[in-house]
This record gives sequence, C-alpha cells and structure tokens, in this order.
Amino acid sequence: KTLSSALSNPLFLSFLIISLGYLLGHIHIKGISLGSSAVFVVALIVGHFAYTDSSLLHRLGLITISCASLKTSMSLIQNLGLFCFATAVGLTAGPNFFPDLKQNLKSYVLLAMIIVGVGSCLCILIVLHTGTDSAMAVGLLSGSLTTTPGYAAAQEAVNGNERLLAEITVGHAVAYPFGVIGVVLFVQLIPKLLDADMEQERKQFRTVGLSSMRQARRLMEVEKSGLFGIAATVVIGVLIGAIKLPLPGGGTFSLGNTGGVLFAGLVVGHFGSIGHLSVKVQKETLSLLRELGLVLLLVGAGVPGGGNFVEILHEQGMILFLYGIIMTIVPMICGYFFARCVLKLPMLNNLGSITGGMTSTPALGSLISVSGTSNVASAYAATYPIALVLVVLSSQFIITLF
Repeated sequence: KTLSSALSNPLFLSFLIISLGYLLGHIHIKGISLGSSAVFVVALIVGHFAYTDSSLLHRLGLITISCASLKTSMSLIQNLGLFCFATAVGLTAGPNFFPDLKQNLKSYVLLAMIIVGVGSCLCILIVLHTGTDSAMAVGLLSGSLTTTPGYAAAQEAVNGNERLLAEITVGHAVAYPFGVIGVVLFVQLIPKLLDADMEQERKQFRTVGLSSMRQARRLMEVEKSGLFGIAATVVIGVLIGAIKLPLPGGGTFSLGNTGGVLFAGLVVGHFGSIGHLSVKVQKETLSLLRELGLVLLLVGAGVPGGGNFVEILHEQGMILFLYGIIMTIVPMICGYFFARCVLKLPMLNNLGSITGGMTSTPALGSLISVSGTSNVASAYAATYPIALVLVVLSSQFIITLF
C-alpha cells in the first residue's frame, strides 16, 4: 500500500525517474554516455508500464492515480522544465548573444535553412515515394526535430480532421525518442571522432568581448538569489510567446512558451536589468536551473511518449521508426559538413548551431557538458528561432500542398 501510494504521486514518480536516469546516464561505453538524456529513456520505459489504464502497473494496482490526472501532471512538469531550461539558456547566452549573432548571423541563418530544408525535402520524398500520408510524414518531421511548435502548426493546418490529427500524433510520437537521443549522441561522437582538444576548441569559439558594450550604472537589487530575475524573465517570455502573427493561408505563428522565454532571457541577460532593477543571476544558479529544467522536460515528455510507443510501433510497423531515424540523422550530418566545409565554423560554433537547428534542447545540455563551456548556448540560441520559424512554415506548406 505504501509503494502504491508513492508511485501514484507524480512528483515521487518524476524524481524516481530522474534518479534512475542519472544512474543509467553515468554508464560510459567507449567514452560515450547518454548523460542527462538517459532520464528520457527511463521515462519512456516508465510511461510504457504506467501511463495507460491497461498498463502493467495499473493492472497490478501499484498505480491508482487516473491516467487523466497523470497526463495533467506530466504536462505541468514538462512546461515547468521548459520554462526553467529556456530561461537559464537565455540568461546564460544573453551577454554574448548579440555580438555572436552580429558576427555569425549569415552562417546561423544558412545552417538553419540547410537543416530544416533537408528535413523537409526528406519529408516530401517520403510522401511521394512511399505512399505515406503527408500528415503522418509531417508528424515524423516534427518528432525528428523534437519541435513542439512544428507539431502544433501541423495540427492547426489539418483544420480539425480527426484522422489526420491522429496521424500527426502517431508520427511525432514514433520519431521523437530518436530525435532526442540521436542528436545527444551526435554532439558527443563528433569530438571523439575528431579527437578534439576541448581547451583549444573553447579558445576558437567565435565570440567577441563585451567590455565596450556595457555602461556602469546603479541598479536596485531586489533580492540576492536571482529568483526575481528568473521569475520576471518567465513572465515576460510567456507574454511574448503568446503573440500570434498571421501567416499566408490563414494560419498563425507564435514563438510559444519556449521561444518566448528564450527570447526574453536573451534580452534580459544581455542588458542585465529590467529598467533600474537588477536581474543578475549567479552562474552556478543558472547551471542548476538549466539542468533541473532539462530533466523535468525529459520526464514530462518521456512518460506520455512511452504510453503507446510500443503499441504504435507494432501497429504501424518499424518502417515509420526508420523514417524518423533518417529524418534526424541526414539533416544533422548535412548541416555539420556544410558548416565545417563551407561556412568554416569552429567545431563548437558548429555543434552549438546544430543543436539549435535541430531545436534539440537535451542536446544543448549534453554539448555544454562535453565542451566544458556554456558559451555554446549563444550559437544554439541564435539558430533555434530561425529553425523554429522555418519548420513551422514548412510543416504547414507540406500539409497544404501534399
């Protein structure tokens, strides 16, 4: 009865998943590990055994909370994770973001176009040459790029058609797990394959000093922990993310919670204040907030994703999973070599912008750990919104025309 009561508590379940995930992520095979993304693997497994009314733990009576309540809890946990992670990344990258963007804007735009363009072309090829419905293919695209706004844009484009909504959901659910894990492994494998000297790579990271951009001024400190700055950034970001811009064809585009909070964090982090109020947050606090946000995001996304994952694969066939793998790997490889051979970006700029172009939040966390510097967040933050806009537009385009 005690175990059943504990497992039925979404917070206990979440922190149990996080604990087991870190233990799994600590396992290294030839220097490669899942790291924090192992939390997502454990969450998928727990979701399979706990997320539906017919799942094993429900049948055994070890989980008594209704699936509707668990779904609501996981959604709240995922959103909290998104807020924490996006705020931490924005505030961390903010001081270097605008100089980095000014220096590398053309490269970041081109790289985002290459990644999303290749993914979209693969999506169209799958529709034209395999007989896969465009709704299913676009769901695979949004899952392989782990982009919630792209997923939402595809749903909006089918105008409430229940069959097409179901196909988009299935495609997204099938492709999402490898979309997370694939990019995480990629940013670890590349430095290993190149035998990269991380100290030298950190020195080569393209950014510029900020001493000439800041003017000393007296600011009022509301409190010392930095929680005021974090909370204010989230509030501003959610309001920005709620702004909807009209698109051709009657659709709309918005940054959403993630994009809005990230943008707010970049601006607030750059200026270090809101008016005369200091929003300075210690580096250690941002590091903890980023990691906490990441694992909460992985739990909130992984548990629902694991609920029907095995059944979906059984019903739809492994071929959809294979399509998702292709739509994750090929754009990433094309983007990497384009950035390396054509744009001549240093490795950390390259990989940072790859995580942004793939809109991969977990991969950024892994790259920060591998590289030993949070500066890579500025490359992610510069490429992410460009890729976000492109994937939303391409999702609606493919649904409408195919």
